[in-house]
Amino acid sequence: MYLADAIKLKSLLLKQIDKLVEEIERVAFIELEKDEPLPTIQSRSLEDIEVELEAIRTDLRRLDRLVCEANLHTIIETNDGPLPLVEAMEFAVQLRAQARMYQDLAERPKREFQTGYGEATTIIKHALYDPELYRLKARDVEKRATRIGSAIDSANHRTEIEFDASRYM
Repeated sequence: MYLADAIKLKSLLLKQIDKLVEEIERVAFIELEKDEPLPTIQSRSLEDIEVELEAIRTDLRRLDRLVCEANLHTIIETNDGPLPLVEAMEFAVQLRAQARMYQDLAERPKREFQTGYGEATTIIKHALYDPELYRLKARDVEKRATRIGSAIDSANHRTEIEFDASRYM
């Protein structure tokens, strides 16, 4: 199974766990009138659901470990040098945050007139940087983040992990 599929499977398993917990709530209790006898047949017993839930939780833990190991051992090449997948993911997040900050600075005017407090004074707020330079920096940093994001996607689709997903997919 590819790492990209494992990430999707992890989400699917979490949803199945949620459904089974909801099913436990439905199966664990029954409302009857005072003298009404308990039914002898249930579609699934509480124990059946617990066994299935434990199997999925075990698979989820194993899958999570395999994904973490793959994220640590898979190396991608970037302009900043080789990085493990886990570090590259964080780096891409940081680069996108930096690009947003640069873009915010780029969108500010070089000079901004503000009304003063009290008397009729005019205050001018001056940017101590060139907004156009930060627009260009934002574009360059976003390109770096996009390149790393593409390398991460590519690695996710070529990195294989040993997990039998036939029960779920």
